[in-house]
Amino acid sequence: MSNLAKKELNTENLLTEFEFEQRLRDIGAERYHDNCKFHHLLHSGKLNKGQVQAWAINRYYYQINISIKDSALMSRIKNPSLRRIWIKRILDHDGRKGDEGGIERWYKLTDGLGLDRDYVKSTDGILPATKFAVDAYVSFVKEKSLLEGVTSSLTELFAPKIHKERIVGMLENYDFINDITMAYFKKRVDQATDDADFVLDYAIKNAKTREEQESVCNALKFKTDVLWVMQDALYHSYINGHVPPGAFLPEDFNDRYTED
Repeated sequence: MSNLAKKELNTENLLTEFEFEQRLRDIGAERYHDNCKFHHLLHSGKLNKGQVQAWAINRYYYQINISIKDSALMSRIKNPSLRRIWIKRILDHDGRKGDEGGIERWYKLTDGLGLDRDYVKSTDGILPATKFAVDAYVSFVKEKSLLEGVTSSLTELFAPKIHKERIVGMLENYDFINDITMAYFKKRVDQATDDADFVLDYAIKNAKTREEQESVCNALKFKTDVLWVMQDALYHSYINGHVPPGAFLPEDFNDRYTED
């Protein structure tokens, strides 16, 4: 089959903008990590403080790699206007004049949970699965097409909902959580909405063949897998009690999981 024939075939099978967007939203509805057991336990107040600490420490590794991922992506962007838009994501996390940034707000959470900041920064306590999943995400953005790298961020379509649930649920259910510790999520509600709108529009405009549309869908699936693996690892380790050597151990962990 000639290249022209392949292009025509791809164009014939192209999803409409409505169908394409709905396909992406269906992926999120099925695969986003708000469906994970650990997520529901966290938001409904069913975790103890040590388990919440474990979540915050492991999620921190994801937070600090967002800017690394976005920097790697920017190094491949040749369009200055897209670079100007994308650099905002790095500044949102790393900070700018008059805005401390998302990473500093994450320290408010870990500080409020009574975690030593130097220990959090060291990332010594993260689970192996967290490291493997997040590192795989950074590698994905470095190695895949620019379209796939950009649209792997489409999980932001579903983030505002989970952030709102987290804010309400954790404030209501934990006496060690307050408005200061929830500062990161309160800021991200609006940021994630704006970021998601841009990436969705980018996906619709730049996925010009059915093959490219499928690559966007697969990029979103990959990213949901990254987030899901992190949640599953937390459940296996801190709910089922199988913490691997070297990972963070809550103070009362041995008391709760000592066998008779």
